[in-house]
Amino acid sequence: MTGQIVTIPNGLSLLRLLGIPVFLWCLITRHDGWALIIVMAGGVTDYLDGKLARWLGQYSRLGELLDPTADRLYILATLIGLSVREIIPWQLTFILVVRDVVLSAGLLALRRSGYGPLPVHFLGKAATMNLLYAFPLLLLGHGTLTPPDSLLAHMAQVLGWSFACWGVAMYWWAAGVYLRQSAHIVATSSARG
Repeated sequence: MTGQIVTIPNGLSLLRLLGIPVFLWCLITRHDGWALIIVMAGGVTDYLDGKLARWLGQYSRLGELLDPTADRLYILATLIGLSVREIIPWQLTFILVVRDVVLSAGLLALRRSGYGPLPVHFLGKAATMNLLYAFPLLLLGHGTLTPPDSLLAHMAQVLGWSFACWGVAMYWWAAGVYLRQSAHIVATSSARG
């Protein structure tokens, strides 16, 4: 772990964060081609920042915070945009937002015990990647970029909803893992104190 702040992986995470409002504006104003390009670029930079951090040895505490923050905000922006457009139901947005609210309570308990956020678990990364695959596919399957009754739109819908279901299940499974780890840390800290 380095104390560096200005690193290539952090720059990619920052670029991803800056793309979020542009993406949401494109999605809500029905500039679907641009929205799709931006969210795909966000997925690529999400993959690259972690790979480059390992390859270049440019780990940083800031990077550990920026990366999951960008992921959460991209997911939130996508959920809002797709729900406003009625591409996904608001219930799906609610289920995913509630998960993050629940984890925020666990984070507060950790902070009160003197600990920071837990490292991102592989299951959480897999859940995020599933959701980041699902959303562009659902947008593509909605029929704004292709004819709605085309084979491509149908395939995108099936794959998009498959990734969404897997992502939601893994998202909540990861939440259970994080909450169990947090409870163990808080209990151990209380027993020592």
